[in-house]
Amino acid sequence: MFSDLVRVLVPATLSFLIGLAITPIVTGYLYRYRAWKKTPGKHTLYGTLAEEFNRLHNGNETRAPRMGGIVVWASVVLSALILVALAILIPTEGLSSLNFLSRGETWIPFATLIVGAGVGLVDDLLVIRPGGKGMQLRYRLLIVFLLSFLIGWWFWSKLGVSTINIPFSTPLQLDWGIVPLFIFISLCLYASGVIDGIDGLSGGVFASIFGAYTLIAFSYGQVNLAAFCAAIVGGLLAFLWFNIPPARFYMSDTGTMALTLSLGTVAFMTDQLGGGVGIAVLPVVGALLVVTVLSDVLQMLWKRLFGRKLLRIAPLHHHFEAIGWPGHKVVMRYWVLSIALAFAGVLIALLATK
Repeated sequence: MFSDLVRVLVPATLSFLIGLAITPIVTGYLYRYRAWKKTPGKHTLYGTLAEEFNRLHNGNETRAPRMGGIVVWASVVLSALILVALAILIPTEGLSSLNFLSRGETWIPFATLIVGAGVGLVDDLLVIRPGGKGMQLRYRLLIVFLLSFLIGWWFWSKLGVSTINIPFSTPLQLDWGIVPLFIFISLCLYASGVIDGIDGLSGGVFASIFGAYTLIAFSYGQVNLAAFCAAIVGGLLAFLWFNIPPARFYMSDTGTMALTLSLGTVAFMTDQLGGGVGIAVLPVVGALLVVTVLSDVLQMLWKRLFGRKLLRIAPLHHHFEAIGWPGHKVVMRYWVLSIALAFAGVLIALLATK
């Protein structure tokens, strides 16, 4: 049987190599079928043109295809299937230990990743049609709500999750309140998907976040969950190889929806079930996602209350572009912050369980 470290590193490496191998196939298909918005430009929630965004990114949406997130989740799925097949075809103790799909740790995150990817893919396909605007926001939110309600109920009813652990304090008893908490976290994480706005930004941030949860799950003895998170990191690194400026493709909804929804389940799995503080450290590890959502919310509230915008453009990373920062500077500084926040979150998670 391989060591726990090998069981985590093998899926990460395999996912990375698969991502590098399938990207030319995926991009060839996307470019062949012109899988990008046919008309550039975005609108605000009020239906008006987002003039500042369109000024900054005029024509970018038709420069490269959407659906690059396929590389991320397909790498994870293929690596999982390969390891399952090896465990079945060559049933040695070593190869069987590399299969990270387990009912107790990874079935829920893995299923959420696939469902989120599927829903996001449908939305992307609707966007790239001539005149397409994608699935209406209320329908996407409804899907996220229903999916998170089902998973939250499963955590509470079937897995017995009724508390969340608080670092350096006693656990907080929520009982059935776990369900609305999971729904709230899932909706917030889904909203944070708008961080996919500059070449390389979302891939680097999500890689740091899932890298942090790889270490957290591993430290809690949840090796299969750590391997799952590591496989996502491998897929994200392969995606980043082709997404650094100028990006060959954009992650878009099929990637961000898969990642944000599975992230919520990973946080819950590393809490009461793992004897850790996975939920409490999520705002630290994912602080840039929190800031992204809050900047959007504050922009809307400020405009409604005071009749003017708080930021030049929301979310915050586009505001930095609007005040003159080049896109690559925004991306690199977000990467630095995301790595620092990931280390801070891991440190809290380790100290809180000593």
